[in-house]
Amino acid sequence: MQKVAITGMGVISSLGVTVENFYRRVMEGEIAVREAPWQKNFEGRKMWWSAVEEFEPSKSISPEIESGTDLFAQFALAATHQAVADAKISFDSERTAIVHGTSIGGGRSMMLAQHNLERNGPLAIDRKMPIQIMPNMAAAQTAIHYGLHGPSMTITTACASSGDALGLAARFIETGEADVAIAGATEGGLSLAGGKPDEHFIPSLFYGYNLYGMESFSSDPKRAMIPFDTERSGIVMGEGSGVFILEREEHARSRGANIHGFLRGYASIADASHPSSPEATGRWESRVMEKALADAQIEPQEVDALIAHATGTPKGDTAEIQAINRVHSEGRESPLPVSSIKGHVGHSGAASGAMAIIAALRGMKDNRFFHTAGTRNVDLNCGFDVVIEKPRDLEVNLLQVNSFGFGGQNASVIISRN
Repeated sequence: MQKVAITGMGVISSLGVTVENFYRRVMEGEIAVREAPWQKNFEGRKMWWSAVEEFEPSKSISPEIESGTDLFAQFALAATHQAVADAKISFDSERTAIVHGTSIGGGRSMMLAQHNLERNGPLAIDRKMPIQIMPNMAAAQTAIHYGLHGPSMTITTACASSGDALGLAARFIETGEADVAIAGATEGGLSLAGGKPDEHFIPSLFYGYNLYGMESFSSDPKRAMIPFDTERSGIVMGEGSGVFILEREEHARSRGANIHGFLRGYASIADASHPSSPEATGRWESRVMEKALADAQIEPQEVDALIAHATGTPKGDTAEIQAINRVHSEGRESPLPVSSIKGHVGHSGAASGAMAIIAALRGMKDNRFFHTAGTRNVDLNCGFDVVIEKPRDLEVNLLQVNSFGFGGQNASVIISRN
């Protein structure tokens, strides 16, 4: 892949709704896991959630757009506005691509419509529900807002969506179809804006995660999501959005843009193994990492740090541990530093990879690499250096980022400082 410049970043997260606030709170080790707003106890155990509590749609979105969109699209628009302002860019309407990822899109709006129908009949359904639920509405509303007529794509590769969105956007630039791309991913919450519950509505998906066995069994919110820990038991669902402005390198330099870093390599591959569990040996996760490195034309030993997908699930982490060991354990003078953002913000689904990249890119400026919050007892099978307890003073010039998802969706990207 040719180098693609990253010139803008925006984030909506449970640890803040600006890049600087998000980065500061990550580096301070804050864990944004709270009791779920709907019910504090289920089947005799605590229920956790990581909600975006500071988001106010009216600050960045018109009342008309707010009424016609699900929260996931509102998150995406707000993060995009930040990224555009950060990049200080004006768009060529036909030379700008949009690639956005999400897992469930406007699922909350669909569940709420069904709830209202069953309680109060057809006229209780929001008349804008059909456009609220569509996964492509984050990208579509972005195109409408900025008047963009280039490719506008939505991908739903589950929790691999961030990596795939960045990779596909970079390909549009690499092939000459675009000079600039807006790329990112979003997961809309199940609560109202600000993490508040509806008075009479509990989204069925909230309990669905638990019944499927995905959720953590911890009684301690600080230990509810602990990637690579020997006591890991599951995830804490989160929400939010991460968005980037990507540019052809010459385009960015010609206008004097501030470049945060570069997208250097990308690969996507399928496990073809199971709807929710990774292939047990991590074979295809390691393969996607190898292909991303090859796309960037770099050797594993050149990578300075890695951000793992690391969901804190027994099966998920076990497979990724084997994959990272397979690719990065040999030929190094010291073990590879590895971290995960999910200990801080829970599992924000499609947006998780984007959030991790934002924290890492911002950390490159300070030569600091964020740690894996909550994790204390690192799995002894890790043949790499899991960064715990506090951020690491570390010069990161080459970074690998993994994003894996249900359905065996595996994506990996290579980010460089220069």
